[in-house]
Amino acid sequence: METLLSLWLPIVLSAAAVFIASSLVHMVLPFHKGDMRKLAKEDEVMAALRPFAIPPGDYAVPSAGSLQEANSPEFAAKLEKGPVMFMTVAGKRTTAMGLSLLLWFFYAVAVGKLAAWAAGLALPAGAAFLPVFRLVGAVAFAGYSLALLQQSIWYQRRWRTTILAMLDGLLYALLTAAIFGWLWPR
Repeated sequence: METLLSLWLPIVLSAAAVFIASSLVHMVLPFHKGDMRKLAKEDEVMAALRPFAIPPGDYAVPSAGSLQEANSPEFAAKLEKGPVMFMTVAGKRTTAMGLSLLLWFFYAVAVGKLAAWAAGLALPAGAAFLPVFRLVGAVAFAGYSLALLQQSIWYQRRWRTTILAMLDGLLYALLTAAIFGWLWPR
């Protein structure tokens, strides 16, 4: 059984590798260019919504306040009439991404720590590369990818977007697993 303290180097290096890989995937490769579509008549839609001063948060439109309301003919008519939306309203933002990048790095560290914890419980010092790779890779894939499915299942996010993000997660998991296999304590 290995302690998290003995695995600090693969945790930090794998987080750095994931951070760099994700930057390359999103800034250099073309796969994610179509993830967010431009809304037709964007300026008009923004101008129409602006007077409502919608606070930041997640919204469903239409939204039923209760199960009874959700089963009402009036709510069914709203759904039929449309549009039906699941939306996130962000606070006013600039193009600066510093906080998001910092939080992403901390997330990568957290996934690495979880993978280290699981592998540290299951594998001894001196474990071969492949068992470390398999276990860390499985835990890291779960951390980077599996929860993404919920967005398509419940909120109708395009499956293409979810699958591409899960493929990113697979890449990040493979990097994490390879670094842990390489640096596993002997």
